[in-house]
Amino acid sequence: MSTDTESESGRFGLGKTGTDLALMIGMMLALYVVFAGVGMVLGFPLFGIVNLVRELTFFVAVYAIVALALNLHWGYAGLFNIGVAGFMAVGAYALGLLSGSPAGSPPGLGLPLFLGVPLGMGVAALVGLVAALPALRLKADYLAIVTIALAEIIRLTFVSRAFEDITGGAAGFGNFPANPANTLLLTDPSSLASDPTAVGGVVFGLFESIGIASPKVAIDSTYAVMLLLVVALVYVFLRRLGNSPFGRVLKAIREDELVAQSLGKDTNRFKIKVFMVGCALMGLGGMLWQALGTGSVNPTNNFLPQITFYIFIAVIIGGAGSNTGSVLGAGLFAGVLFLLPSYVDNLVNSLNLLQNTTTPQTFIDAVAPVASLELAPFFAYALGNIDQLRFVLIGVLLVWLMQNRPDGLLGHRQEPAASVDLMRRTSGSKPPRGEPAADGGESDE
Repeated sequence: MSTDTESESGRFGLGKTGTDLALMIGMMLALYVVFAGVGMVLGFPLFGIVNLVRELTFFVAVYAIVALALNLHWGYAGLFNIGVAGFMAVGAYALGLLSGSPAGSPPGLGLPLFLGVPLGMGVAALVGLVAALPALRLKADYLAIVTIALAEIIRLTFVSRAFEDITGGAAGFGNFPANPANTLLLTDPSSLASDPTAVGGVVFGLFESIGIASPKVAIDSTYAVMLLLVVALVYVFLRRLGNSPFGRVLKAIREDELVAQSLGKDTNRFKIKVFMVGCALMGLGGMLWQALGTGSVNPTNNFLPQITFYIFIAVIIGGAGSNTGSVLGAGLFAGVLFLLPSYVDNLVNSLNLLQNTTTPQTFIDAVAPVASLELAPFFAYALGNIDQLRFVLIGVLLVWLMQNRPDGLLGHRQEPAASVDLMRRTSGSKPPRGEPAADGGESDE
């Protein structure tokens, strides 16, 4: 029997010192180095480099929160939820309706943010319960159909003119409270021109000491750091949940629900509970990403089904069943596959790598010169259409993963069946190799 750490260390060659925390910190540091390097090559001032790193931190954090929630459904309990975007939308709108200003449009109830966030998560959990009660009695395929249909129903309800006075309709909802970073750093969170708080004075002073006088950069960077703290809290919560008896029942359901039922477990009750918890975390992700992160939502452009598929890609890359893998997958997807390609074209132009190459107008014109080993036109065409080809790259990556590492980078690791390592022995009690214990094993745990 091997532990998670031993499995990871063998895979990555980190030895016994390799830990989940080291993996995640190492990934973030590597991404920071890459993005800071991109900023320097492109000639960004320090202001721009910090903003680039801030943007990376924000997207990695929000993707990680939702990926961890999806991993709780899919990786732990085997529940195929394709309605992630819908539950994110419920969380975001619930926060606006609960904590938005009563004088805003559409009006909110004006509750403090520390009440609005948990209540909004509760609303998302209740919507999850409504979906779970009939759907979890169905097979996995039908659950997937029900959840994606529910997500679209939620989105179309928010955009409907019938609820325009409540949700803002197609114009979207923008009556959100200021994010916690504004409240922490400014005496008037709604105005960047207001005086800083005591904490704000320290933070703004730190940024000014390195030559960044913009309060917005300092506030946005602080919010991104707060999101990393939320990721850490969600990670610890789900890790403890997964190692609890409740989590072990979920894994048993994932592996063979009939066996779990034969042991007397009410699997439907467990699935409903975990579905509600996961939906609440998805609602939290929607609040921190769309409501507080951007300050407005529009169901016409936000919460589309593709958001769900992005989250699935992150979990697939990291590996279903692994919280560490979910965070790593979120970082690789958000940093390498989502953000970095948008800078590749600028990098190539900055380095003058294709300065004498004319960009072909069609794919045929780009591919035809390849037959004569002339690759420059193809690369020029690819860079000119990087946004579209990014999804082709993601598809190729998924095909490669399915063929070569179907469990993802860290998925389905060997896990101890008990909460304690049954192979652990106290010093001095371990018998010589090949001989039975003199005390009959009484000292063994």
